[in-house]
Amino acid sequence: MITIKVPATTANIGPGFDTLGLAFKLYSYFTFKKIEYGIRILGCEEKYQNDSNLVYTSFKKTLEILKYPVPGIEITIKSDIPVSRGLGSSAACIVGGVMGANIIAGSPLSKDEIFKICNDIEGHPDNIAPALFGGLTASLVEEGIPYTVQYNINENLYFCALVPDFRLSTAEARKVLPSEIPYKDAIYNISRIAVLLKALENGDDLLIKKSLSDTLHEKYRNILIHEYEEVKEICEKNGNTALFISGSGPTLMNIAKTKDFQWKIEYEIKNLKNSWIIRTLDIDMKGAVVL
Repeated sequence: MITIKVPATTANIGPGFDTLGLAFKLYSYFTFKKIEYGIRILGCEEKYQNDSNLVYTSFKKTLEILKYPVPGIEITIKSDIPVSRGLGSSAACIVGGVMGANIIAGSPLSKDEIFKICNDIEGHPDNIAPALFGGLTASLVEEGIPYTVQYNINENLYFCALVPDFRLSTAEARKVLPSEIPYKDAIYNISRIAVLLKALENGDDLLIKKSLSDTLHEKYRNILIHEYEEVKEICEKNGNTALFISGSGPTLMNIAKTKDFQWKIEYEIKNLKNSWIIRTLDIDMKGAVVL
């Protein structure tokens, strides 16, 4: 029996569209146990308890790549990462499935090879990289090969997530993006991502506020997030450093100066029409691990 622990992640972080990611101490656990034949999936909604389950399809694909016979398998999922909320639930499933398969096959894959398989399945590395390696990451893909680097992040920054009671799929959030963008919008993001990475390392509130803005995706996606403007106004009024859409949404992530920020906004957020869970998340520096 094998158990893999994979952290939740946020991606994009403002200007770092499909590039930046950050791991948090909020986890999914995937336990793999060989059985005589077939598949058995436990711990998730019934509609996911079949051979289309993302953990299983990632597990199976990896074994096929390794030319290792796919055994009968029982997969038990225990997850604190909300589904379709912009906190990397699909990346966690993929990483868990690929790592589980690698161990079943005798661990022939390096971490970089695992990264490539995961990226091939997901289609972009921004959530996969921090889920696998931990911390703050920037990633690129060149000729089908993903590469990632890790950056330091100041320990005095607090990340406060507002997780709503409605879902938003990545596919739906990508549909609203334009096929072309103005040159000036590309320059806007390039300049800010470079400054943002250093500002996050130094914990520079002013530079974080100035650089954590975007022209490529957030202005198109925020219309899909109910009460976006109301939440943003409440958070800014109570002294957040910056707010960004976590991944493709609908979770909204604040960077704050103090851990008590969540208590400052709690009353007003609770009085909104939709139900929002407020949670301050610590950074995970280890990434996915075998327990």
